[in-house]
Amino acid sequence: MKVYSDIPYPKIQVVKKSKETANLLSHVYSSNESELTQILLYVYQSMVLENINEEIAHTLLEISKVEMHHLYLLGQTIKALGSSPIYADCNFNMKSYWNSDDVYYDTDLKTILEIDIESEKRAIHDYQMLLTVIDDCYIKNLIERIILDEQIHLQIFLELLKII
Repeated sequence: MKVYSDIPYPKIQVVKKSKETANLLSHVYSSNESELTQILLYVYQSMVLENINEEIAHTLLEISKVEMHHLYLLGQTIKALGSSPIYADCNFNMKSYWNSDDVYYDTDLKTILEIDIESEKRAIHDYQMLLTVIDDCYIKNLIERIILDEQIHLQIFLELLKII
């Protein structure tokens, strides 16, 4: 099953350094609703499901790898903007550090897929909101490319929910 778009990711670059833009990106990078959270959520789910549904477990692990690539690209962008890619949501002049309480530790297959559907919807929404407030064509291109993967993930989870 294909878990990412074939469209290449854009080169990481920014129009100019901006701590404000870096802080905005920190939300999708490492907040409680971020790529970091998604990676760890999907890895956890993959492990708890491997004896229940090996195919879904494998799909979750593959999706986590795509999310890890998103995390890397966002971290590189935060660096290019002149900030450090720490694992914290740096919006509103506060730092809210990431912690493992942000992962839903459920083991029921249907509940897992419902959580994943909502998580992907939220990610797409968050990225779309960033497109309205970030004024950097290079970062917008990256966000638009990441959204393509998130839309694929959402479709996969919706289809999986139908067949279980």
